[in-house]
Order: sequence, then C-alpha cells, then structure tokens
Amino acid sequence: MTLERPWGSLNYLDEGSGPLVVLLHPLAEAGELWRRWIDELTPHFRVVAPDARGHGDSSWGGQQFSVADLADDVAALIEHLDAGPARVAALSMGGCTAVALAVRHPRAVHSLVLADTTADYGPDKAVAWGERAEKAVTVPREKQLLFQVDRWFSPGFLERDPAEVERVSRIFTETDSRAHAAACRALGAYDDSARLGEITAPALVLVGEDDYATPPAMAEALHAGIPASHFHVLPEVRHLSLVESPHARALAREHLDR
Repeated sequence: MTLERPWGSLNYLDEGSGPLVVLLHPLAEAGELWRRWIDELTPHFRVVAPDARGHGDSSWGGQQFSVADLADDVAALIEHLDAGPARVAALSMGGCTAVALAVRHPRAVHSLVLADTTADYGPDKAVAWGERAEKAVTVPREKQLLFQVDRWFSPGFLERDPAEVERVSRIFTETDSRAHAAACRALGAYDDSARLGEITAPALVLVGEDDYATPPAMAEALHAGIPASHFHVLPEVRHLSLVESPHARALAREHLDR
C-alpha cells in the first residue's frame, strides 16, 4: 500500500482488523522488521507499519528531512486511514518519530510504546551522528553489520535465533545508504526533550538493560518527562528489544490493549 506525499510515495503494510496499531521501525530498517510481531498482533488489531522516507519501499528524492517531517508523514497516514487515534509502538528512530508525533499531532495518538529511544541524543549528538552519516555512505553495507548487530542483539539472542538476526540484517543491507545518512543527520538535529510534558497519551517506556545505543538513562529521561508514563528495564536485552524479547512484546501488547 502507498500514500502519496509531497516528497514521494510512503509505503506501508496494512494487515488485520480491529483497533489501529502503528509500528514505527528503527534507523535503516523497514516496516517488514516487525513481521514476527505483526503476525502476533493481527488476530486482535489492524496493524500498519510504514517505511520511513528512503527506507524499505518508500521513495525519496534525496532531500534532507527532519524527525518532525517523519512524524508529519505518520500523522498524514493515520488521517488517510481514517481509523485513528492510533496506538503507536515504536523502536529507536521510530521512537523519536513517535515522540515528535505525540507532541505535534496529539489527536492522532491514543497511546505510546517507546522502546530503546530518546527525545535528545545529548550535547555531542550532531558530531556523533554526522560521523555515522559519513560511515553510512562510505563503508559498504555488509561491512557495517558487525557494528550494528553487536548493538542490536544480546549474545544469547544471536545464538538462539540466527535466522531472525539474518532477516533483520538483510533489511539493513538493502536500505539506501543515502537515506540512512539523511536519517542519521535528522537524529543528530533532533531534540524534543523540552516538550515531553506536552504529551497527553499514556506511554510505556521500555529499554534493554544492556542497550548502549540508547541506554537506560535516556529512557528514564523520557519517563520523567512524559506525565502519564510507565517505565520498564528489560534484563539482558540490547537495542532492538521489541524484536529480541518476547517479554518486551508482552508488556507492549498489554499496554496496547488498554
């Protein structure tokens, strides 16, 4: 399915029936990342999983975009579906997009699951993300995987489910390096930390205990800033908690059911 936007075509998966759940994927991934969870949720929900600009099958003309732009895309999609407000579950970059959505389009959001994410990557974010943007376009994608996989998954998960690791890795290697770099720059410029108090939707904040990409302190800051939020640390889990951890998905599902 596609939605035409001023910048191009926004691709999205749309499966199941029931209350609307929108799943927002991490950096350099795509809506298909959520396949396992989509299959778990669709007996009970209508699940929509968009591809961010230049990710997956969404088009992109090469223009720089911001996290707020990504949030506007999601708001337009929810309006197009005429099924909102949406229960939004999001991971990493998708979580930043979800925060921006809840701040800028509060009527589009019924509730939030914010996993392994932040509203501000800190004082050195522009430099750090600028370096990652440069690597995104200069290092072959297969050679970026060692760094990525170590951040994404715990050693235990790498042993337990190599097929899922391979599937997630394949989505990453197929992502447009230029869009990956643009998204890095967007994250380096993103800061909604001063606006968290404006979020009215109830939020569940999840973080892997061993997530060193967006560590627990960043999740604690989200929880402290969002008035109606709950916070949970997931033992022995790294960055892609909602992919790695059935317990994380169970907690998220419980929140989505409310």
